[in-house]
Amino acid sequence: MALHALKVGVTETDYLQAERQAPTKSEYLAGQVRAMAGASRAHNRLTFHLSGLLYNSLRGRPCEAFSADMRVHIPEAQAYFYPDVVIVCGQPQFEDEQEDNLLNPTVVIEVLSPSTEAFDRGEKFAAYQRIPTLREYLLVAQDRMHVEHYIRQPDGQWSRTAYDHPEQSVALQSVAVVLPLRAIYEGISVSQEA
Repeated sequence: MALHALKVGVTETDYLQAERQAPTKSEYLAGQVRAMAGASRAHNRLTFHLSGLLYNSLRGRPCEAFSADMRVHIPEAQAYFYPDVVIVCGQPQFEDEQEDNLLNPTVVIEVLSPSTEAFDRGEKFAAYQRIPTLREYLLVAQDRMHVEHYIRQPDGQWSRTAYDHPEQSVALQSVAVVLPLRAIYEGISVSQEA
């Protein structure tokens, strides 16, 4: 989704109170609120495909996936984000009884938009890395067939692998799920990187 308006100097409490009543979504990072615009058709289809693939793969297992409306709260980064898809394994932990702010994601997936790509790769990824339970981060391009897969290593560093051919698959190790690029991008008109 695209980010458009920006407010600064907002407390986490004020953000959350307003966000729970707002007709539109905004993300929060260290006092800054970024309003989110609607997503493109390709963005929505990619999110739908990823959610469907994960639903089928995780059925009957101790992990569950949520799509775009589940906020992730990162207290250490003073952040609230709406990942396009998030997976949690084991018992989900929430900030409070409303169960709308997940604290312990295992995998986060972001579909890149032109207006959010730099933020998703930079400040947002830096904030996500502060979540102790996060094991994998996926960035999915919507303008070309290209997925970047980041995996937290035992020493805390993150390794990166890129995929850009329809015969390739992304193996989410922490949840034992394989995502074929052909299925992720099925029916979506994108270019392939050389």
